[in-house]
Amino acid sequence: MSENKDKSNNNLKREFPFFLSLIPFIVMVGLMYIAVTIFETDPHIPLIMGTVTASLIAFLYGKYDWEDVEDMMFKGIRLALPALVIILLIGLVIGSWIGGGIVATMIYYGLMLINPTYFLITISAICALTALAIGSSWSTMATIGVAGMGIGVSMGINPGIVAGAIISGSYFGDKLSPLSDTTNLASGLTNTDLFEHIKHMLFTTIPSFIIAMIAFTIIGFNVGDTSKSSQEDVQAMMASMQEHFIISPWLLLVPVIVIVAIMFKLAAFPALSLGVVLGFLCHIFVQGGDASVAFDTLTNGYSIESKNDMVNELFNRGGLHDMMYTISMTIVAMTFAGVMEFTGMLQSIMNKILFLAKGTFGLIAATLASAFTVNATCSEQYISIVVPSRMFLKTFIDRNLHSKNLSRTLEDGGTMTSVFIPWNTCGVFILATLGVPAWEYGMYAILNFTSPLIALLLAATGIGITKITDQEKEEFTAQYLKD
Repeated sequence: MSENKDKSNNNLKREFPFFLSLIPFIVMVGLMYIAVTIFETDPHIPLIMGTVTASLIAFLYGKYDWEDVEDMMFKGIRLALPALVIILLIGLVIGSWIGGGIVATMIYYGLMLINPTYFLITISAICALTALAIGSSWSTMATIGVAGMGIGVSMGINPGIVAGAIISGSYFGDKLSPLSDTTNLASGLTNTDLFEHIKHMLFTTIPSFIIAMIAFTIIGFNVGDTSKSSQEDVQAMMASMQEHFIISPWLLLVPVIVIVAIMFKLAAFPALSLGVVLGFLCHIFVQGGDASVAFDTLTNGYSIESKNDMVNELFNRGGLHDMMYTISMTIVAMTFAGVMEFTGMLQSIMNKILFLAKGTFGLIAATLASAFTVNATCSEQYISIVVPSRMFLKTFIDRNLHSKNLSRTLEDGGTMTSVFIPWNTCGVFILATLGVPAWEYGMYAILNFTSPLIALLLAATGIGITKITDQEKEEFTAQYLKD
C-alpha cells in the first residue's frame, strides 16, 4: 500500500510534455465546435470526452491507477463546492423574489422611466437594473431587450446600436449582481469572498459603464422621436405585470434590506438567505399566494400563464431546478479541470503561457487572453471562467497578488468578451433574441470591450491591484492550494 502511495506521489510531481498535455484540449475543443456550433447541443459531452482523453493519457503516460484519477476528479469538484452552494441559494432567491412581486416591481418602475430623448441610456440603465435584480443578462435581453429593440428601431436607430446599449446594460447588472451564476463562479473558483469580488470589479466595470453611457448619450441626441405605437409592447408588459402582481414601492425595501446587510459585512450565505425569507413572506402576505405554492416556487421556480409572452419568459424561472444546468456544467468542467491540474498537464500548458507573462501586466494580459481564447474555442463563457481559474490561481498567489485580482480578470476576459464570438452560446443567443449578429453590435457593446481594456490599464499603472503579504500568501496556500 505504501509503495503504491509513494509511486502515486512521485507521478504527481512528474511534468507532462507540452504537446501531450494539449491533446485533451484539442479533443475537447474539436468536439465542442461540433456539438455547440454544428449540432447546437449542450457542451457537457465534449467536456466529458476531454476528461476521458485526459484520463487515458494519465493511465498510459503517467501510469496512474483508477483510484488516482478518480481522486483528481473529486478534488476538482470539491474546489467548486462553495460556488455550487451559493448558486443553489441564488435559485431560491430568484424564485422567492419573483413570487413575492419584488422583481416585477423593480422592472415596472424601471420601465416607467423610458424617455424618447434619452432612450439609449434609459434602456441600458433599465437593463442594468433588471439584470442586477435577477442576476441574468440572458433573461433581461430576452424580455426588456426585445421590447427595447422594437422601440429603438421604430425611432430610426441602427439596430446594432440599440443591441449594444441593451447588451452593455445587461452585462453591467449581471456582472455586479450577487445572484449571477458567472459572478459566483468567478469568486468561488478563486476562493474569493463574493462581495469582495463584486467590490473589486467596480474598478473596471464602473469606468466602462460611464464611458458607455456617455457614448450612448451623444448618439442619442441624433435620434428621432418615438411613436406611440412603438411603446405598445412596453405598455402591454406593464399592464400584464399589474394584472398578475401587486406592484408596490414598499416591495423595494427587500433588495434595500439585503444591500444594507451586505454593506454591514454580512456574509453572502446569510445575506442571501435573508433575501429568500423576505421574498417568501412577500409571496404569501403581499401577493396572497398559498404557502404550498410559495414552497413549490423555491424548488421548481415561479409559474405564470399570461397573455404576454415577454412576461411569461421573464417570470417563469427561479428555484433550485433552474440552477441545475449551471451546476451540472460546473461539475463536468471541474472533473476535466481536476484531471488536467492534478496530473500536471495543466501546469505544463501554463508554464508555456506564463513564460510570456512577465510582471503583473503580463500575468493579467495572459489571463485575459486565455479567457478570450477559451470563449472562442470552447464556445461557452462558463468554461472561460473555470479553466483559467485553475490555471492562474497559484501564480497570482505566488506573486503576492490577491485572488480577487484574478476573479475580476476572469470576468473582464471571460464573461464580458463572450458576446463578441458569433458561435459562442452568448453570441448565438443574442442573435436569436435581439435579431442582431455579433459583427453588427460588436462595436456598440461598449461596456464589454472597454472592461478588459481598462483591466490592462490598471495592470500597467498598478491602480486597483491588491497585493497580499507573505504571511497572507502562506495562509491562502495552506488553506486552498495544498492537495
